[in-house]
Amino acid sequence: MGFLDTLKVKPNTPPPAGVEVQLQAEGRTLLVRWNDGRNTELSARLLRQACPCAGCVDEWTSQRTFDPEKIPATTTVKETRMVGNYALGIGFGDHHATGIFPWTLLRQLADKGAPPQR
Repeated sequence: MGFLDTLKVKPNTPPPAGVEVQLQAEGRTLLVRWNDGRNTELSARLLRQACPCAGCVDEWTSQRTFDPEKIPATTTVKETRMVGNYALGIGFGDHHATGIFPWTLLRQLADKGAPPQR
């Protein structure tokens, strides 16, 4: 089981009050300022690797439908948008824009840190 397989998403979790999100480094990093005072930088590559959408994760097996290691280090985030009250929608530079990242997933990525990059 790999790093990305250990993430568990709890749907419909409201956004933490006071959380701010900001693109940095020309979209290569997403800065999340959590309401507990922690600031987390998540790389666009890590976010793209962890995309939970149906195009990236098989709904029956929960297995990734692509090799996360093939996501280039040059991946960027082009846009972010609130999705309801529970998630952040992220559009990437490779035109992939169907990923909806619940706040719980973003926090798990922040807490676990980035997987080893090869």
